[in-house]
Amino acid sequence: MKIINTTTHKTQHARDHLRVAMAQIAPVWLDRTATLQKIMESVSLAADHGADLVTFGEALLPGYPFWVERTGGAKFDDARQKAFYALYLDQGVVIERGDLEPLCQLAKERRIAIYLGIMERAPDRGGHTLYASIVYIDRDGRIGSVHRKLQPTYDERLVWGPGDGHGLRVHPLDGFTVGGLNCWENWLPLARAALYGQGEDLHVSIWPGGLHNTQDLPLFVAREARSYVVAVSGLMRKTDIPADFPHAEEIASNSGDFLANGASCLAAPDGSWVIEPVIGEEALLMADIDHALVRQERQNLDVVGHYSRPDVTRLTVNRARQSTVRFEDQD
Repeated sequence: MKIINTTTHKTQHARDHLRVAMAQIAPVWLDRTATLQKIMESVSLAADHGADLVTFGEALLPGYPFWVERTGGAKFDDARQKAFYALYLDQGVVIERGDLEPLCQLAKERRIAIYLGIMERAPDRGGHTLYASIVYIDRDGRIGSVHRKLQPTYDERLVWGPGDGHGLRVHPLDGFTVGGLNCWENWLPLARAALYGQGEDLHVSIWPGGLHNTQDLPLFVAREARSYVVAVSGLMRKTDIPADFPHAEEIASNSGDFLANGASCLAAPDGSWVIEPVIGEEALLMADIDHALVRQERQNLDVVGHYSRPDVTRLTVNRARQSTVRFEDQD
């Protein structure tokens, strides 16, 4: 795997510094076990290079549903789409079953924090719907938050359910406060504001992959928030479609060389690039970032501090985990 390592200007205070990594990798498509193993190898490689935080793309475990737009996914009650969905659901991640336990143990052993995009199969919603979730694992191997994407985008709605606000949370990481959102919900001003209001200054945006997603938004969010912005993407080449995948030839024939071309990148608090988008290859992108640059940029704009007016406008966030049933059992 190609390694790209960039260092920003450092101040003298060690507490200000954090090494972040973006693992731009392709899944072993719709194979949860094999993909998890590949993710763990990337975590170890990042830890070997001194990373404090390693991040991965949206729905990477076990993969993004690229077949939907290439096989007539909107056809109602279609036998093929049912078969695709059954396979996808079978390979979904059940956190309560312990599917992420090996990754949590590795995070603890290597003392590295992780943001990972998963397809979550959620028992608390019946266990037969998938949610695009971003999971934060801390350096003690504990799952700190699971944020289910608020609104699936376009054809994603055919295979994913809408999430809730339960995971709109931030986490302390050395001198930084880190939070994250899935893909196009990074465009939602109020979702971003929910994280800004909790002190976020390192924003992790995760994507299935594509320069069209990451060439503009990270710079804008960085400039708006005066924060570092990670934009980490997956990668999917035509050659990554398993030969024995159902209707593989049809999917491949309706695809270019890339179903997702990566374009992971990192923006600085002044809206400049630390790492420009990296296209078309698996790579581990790393950079040392400096919290002093956040503090400098907040001097003239802090959207939840001195440049806010909560007496005029404020945001209310429902962070309850949503359910269709509430039991009131009597002992």
